[in-house]
Formats: sequence, structure tokens, C-alpha cells
Amino acid sequence: MDFLNYDFMQRALLAAVLVGITAPAVGIYLVQRRQALMGDGIGHVAMTGVGLGFLLSWSPVWMATLVSVLGAIAMELIRWYGRMRGDLALAMLFYGGMAGGVMLINLAPNGSNANLTSYLFGSLSTVSESDVTAIILLAAFVVLVTLGLRRQLFAVSQDEEFARVTGLPVRALNLLTAITAAVTVTVAMRVVGLLLVSALMVVPVAAAQQLTRSFAATFAIAVGIGVTVTIGGTVTSYYQDVPPGATIVLLTIGAFIALTALAAPLARRRARALAAAQPSGDPAECAIPASREAAGKVGA
Repeated sequence: MDFLNYDFMQRALLAAVLVGITAPAVGIYLVQRRQALMGDGIGHVAMTGVGLGFLLSWSPVWMATLVSVLGAIAMELIRWYGRMRGDLALAMLFYGGMAGGVMLINLAPNGSNANLTSYLFGSLSTVSESDVTAIILLAAFVVLVTLGLRRQLFAVSQDEEFARVTGLPVRALNLLTAITAAVTVTVAMRVVGLLLVSALMVVPVAAAQQLTRSFAATFAIAVGIGVTVTIGGTVTSYYQDVPPGATIVLLTIGAFIALTALAAPLARRRARALAAAQPSGDPAECAIPASREAAGKVGA
């Protein structure tokens, strides 16, 4: 536990815990909406915000948050009103964001591709006190939305038409989900990295679904997995001198594989228990006649 003696590790662990909570908390709604790759797209757009932050000598985290939110709003507007094929419009937005980030950071006086790498793949030693403050504020917003509006967000994620009939503001809730996902990406970029954050939003949810289909249980298990792998990946990164983002994602995939292997025998055991609990044979009133003669006797 000697790593707790270092200020940068204390900051990194705090950021890791917040990322482990917020990423699956938003990811569960994206998975339900079949938008699992939305976080990846927002991560590309956020690169422009990071580059703009370096160019203007402003906080890259806050600038990335602003640009990511604008990008998320643009994605929803394209989905609603776009005349061009949606996938083409989003592709231009995603790759334009990546190209813009690379260009802007190279135009910045103190910018270089080395600066961008820590945001793309995460870095423990570069998490500053101002970054932690921003992450805490943004994470509080994400938790407030994902827990406070969980019933409404779940309803919209499951069936937009039904939610609209019940009187829910579907477009406003969809927009709020996209904005919350954008904020989550910027929360996670200092620990996991912009290019890998989508995995932490989706894979813990998929792993939790191997054990349960209940929304509440899936939410709790996914957040538990997220916190475990982010802490484990951060500590492993410190001792083994490996990239934290890649370590966290590999641990997350390992958790998914382990839970998938565990779920199969559990499902078979439940099926056998259910079969044993049912009475053998059909009830007399539901018995099916074995022949026409038997049917005739029954009819008589």
C-alpha cells in the first residue's frame, strides 16, 4: 500500500473510482438503446476539445466537456433531422473531431502529439488537482442524472413510442442521455483515455447481464465491476509500469469472460431445479388422448 503515500496516486485512485461509477451508470442506458459505440464517437469529438484547450491555454478537461456536449447534441440532431444517411454524417463528425484535435494540438505553442497521447490512453502521473476537481463536479452531475431520472431514462431506452404515449418528453430525455454520455467521456479520459472509455461504459454492463436481467441488479453489478477494474487497473499500472487505460479495459474484458463462464452452469442448474419442481406428467384434466378410440371415449 506504499502507493498511497504519493499524491499523484491518491488523485489517480479517486478519479478511477469516479470513472468506475459513472461509466457503467451511463452505459446501461446506451446498451438498452443499442448505442454501445456512442461513447467511442464522443471520444473522437472530445479530441478537438483537448486540442482547443492547449491552443487557448485553457483547461483541456473543461474544453473537452464543452466540445463533447456540443458533439453529442449534433449527433442527436443528425439522428432526428438529418437528410444525409445517418452513418455518413456521424462518420464525418467522428473523424473530423479526431483530425481537428491532432491539428489544434500541433498548432498550440506548448502542444505536441505526446501531450495528446495521455488523453487518448490515460495517464496516472498527469492527473492534476484541477483535473480531480473537474472530475468530481462532472461525476456528481452524471450520478444525479442516472439515478434521479432512472425510471424515465429506462422507459425511453426500452421503448420510445410507449414512453411518448405515456407523456414523457422523449426528445429531451434522449438529449439528456447524450449529454450525460459526453460528460462521462471527459470524466474518464484522464484515467482510461478517450479511445478506450467506450469499453468501460459497455463491457461491465454486458458482464452484469450474464448474471441477471433485472435493471436494478444489472446497474449495481455493473457499477461494482467498474469500480473493481478501475482500482485494480490503476494499482497494476503503478506496480507494473503499464498503461492504465489498456490495463483497465483488459481487466474488464477478463471479468466479462469469467462471468460468462460462470453464468452457463448457473443457468443449467436453475433449469434443472425448475424442471424438478414441476410435477411429472400432465394433470388429468389436461391429458391428451393417445388414440382416436380414447378420444371417442372421452367425447362420449
